[in-house]
Amino acid sequence: MTEKTDIKSLTREELLEAILALGEKPFRAGQIYSWIHEKLAGSFEEMTNLPRKLRETLEREYEYITLEPVEIQTSKLDGTQKYLFRLPDGLVIESVRMQYKYGSSVCISSQAGCRMGCRFCASTIGGLERSLRASEMLEQIYRIQQLSGQRVSHVVVMGTGEPLDNYDNLLRFLRLLTGEGGLHLSQRNITVSTCGIVPGILRLAREHLQITLALSLHAATQEKRCSLMPIAGKYELPQVLDACRVYFEETGRRVTFEYSLVGGVNDTKEDARQLARLAEPLYAHVNLIPVNPVTERKFTQPVKKDVDNFKNYLENCGINVTIRREMGRDIDGACGQLRKSYMEGRSQC
Repeated sequence: MTEKTDIKSLTREELLEAILALGEKPFRAGQIYSWIHEKLAGSFEEMTNLPRKLRETLEREYEYITLEPVEIQTSKLDGTQKYLFRLPDGLVIESVRMQYKYGSSVCISSQAGCRMGCRFCASTIGGLERSLRASEMLEQIYRIQQLSGQRVSHVVVMGTGEPLDNYDNLLRFLRLLTGEGGLHLSQRNITVSTCGIVPGILRLAREHLQITLALSLHAATQEKRCSLMPIAGKYELPQVLDACRVYFEETGRRVTFEYSLVGGVNDTKEDARQLARLAEPLYAHVNLIPVNPVTERKFTQPVKKDVDNFKNYLENCGINVTIRREMGRDIDGACGQLRKSYMEGRSQC
């Protein structure tokens, strides 16, 4: 049996070619694209201005990806919402919606599971099951927008998975999300996080997109970074920083260093001094993240005083730095925790 084409992952040009191949008029492609990416239709049947025969043909020839909400958690503290979605093949992924003064920001997953093995992250404990298609990344945003009734203004690809380990689908997703005829989100309102896949950073630089690249740095020396992030053994810190420099030069967009502060591991004054030396030449913004405790890893958050001292030292060195505001502390807010708890529950059934 021939595998159906995933219509939601097609660009406008590809969809036009497909519709013409069916013997339909060109304007039908625009109608279908609008139903998919503007009206966020849940099925071909909802596309009521299409002839029934065409809807039947589309149903027969194309796969229409939608995600099923399995669980939604809402924080009583700040309204942050965590979503667990079921993919068409039964795997589950998670996404988060955070409400800020500037709008609604959604953090999405790019893979079901992750193979990067970062020591402080719950997402990687079960390994990688598969990468997500462009449609499955888009669907997280589309369903959250429908379920919340709030237009999404910012997107962060920083949930489960390594986006640059899924490069082609990521790029297609970015084109669809920011192109005309859909949500048409500004590229400047999109952040893509990577743990340091050097070839992917260099490829992304050549695309000349205006998205923000966030490097999951987490340590300012090669030795310490290797102890926290196995991928650092493949792409050493000088290589990663060189790739970030290329990204900055090619796009004019400064890189963000994501730095998870782990109590007693990477939160000393010397760590701050070394981090400042790395950030200064790149004009990098540093985002400090007091680590979410992960039971299996036995990592703990630094005390508030140590976090503040770390931040103050960087600022005194002229580094632009923020402390990530903790959102959804009363729910499974940390990356991978909701998915992990759901899978553990299923395994006990």
